[in-house]
Amino acid sequence: MTPQPEPLMDASCHAVLPQYFDSFVWLSPPTHPRASHDEVHVWRVSLDQLQAPKFVALLDDDERLRAARFRFPEHRNRFTVARGALRTILGRYLEVEPVALQFSYGSYGKPALAEGFPTINFNLSHSGEFMLLAVTRGREVGIDIELIKQEFATTEVADRFFSRREILSLRSQARQLQTEGFFNCWTRKEAYIKARGEGLSLPLDQFDVSLEPARAALLDNRISPGEVSRWSLQELHPAPAYCAAVAVEGLSWKLRLIDFSSRTLV
Repeated sequence: MTPQPEPLMDASCHAVLPQYFDSFVWLSPPTHPRASHDEVHVWRVSLDQLQAPKFVALLDDDERLRAARFRFPEHRNRFTVARGALRTILGRYLEVEPVALQFSYGSYGKPALAEGFPTINFNLSHSGEFMLLAVTRGREVGIDIELIKQEFATTEVADRFFSRREILSLRSQARQLQTEGFFNCWTRKEAYIKARGEGLSLPLDQFDVSLEPARAALLDNRISPGEVSRWSLQELHPAPAYCAAVAVEGLSWKLRLIDFSSRTLV
């Protein structure tokens, strides 16, 4: 009998996960999602280029200009779907028409809803054919997804972007596990940086994350040691050949994974 994993996991302790690839359950989208402090919702969005025409009308002038700057239609369509899905999902939380949403951006580019809208915390990332969107309330959150490309996971890249402790940990792994370890490190560091919203004001070699599967964690921050107890990290498995992680401020939150369906939400 195939074990049935629990769709909610308490981030205050390590979740006990079944030993097969799809170790997370991606649920159907709720009709009326609600953001709360004790849950983090991660939405998985397929950037199906055929869906782009239905989302164009939801974009504002700035988003249309950004879409037009892409040289290749493939990238333009994926951007359009990503922004349209973002508006559609957040609109459901706020009970606001997607086209009416307005956004602001922090000094380092972290997105937020513009002043005047109810406060919910969110962050997004896209790579290849997928976007992930994390939504919560009253907690900072950051998320990253990467399409695994073995040719990118090189010693040169690790030496440039990883800390000394992370480099040593990566080199100590069996060779066949190093690509996975590389992307575990990359997505966890990126998610943490995005959650902080302060860009590279924190140098990448001044903090350490774990590389081991199923044990995502911030291990050290040599500039602000108190950060270790402030943040929790969770690895995600959105699809084969993808690696992802979410960083969340605080503990004692539950993760709910939701599979976006443009057919039911648009």
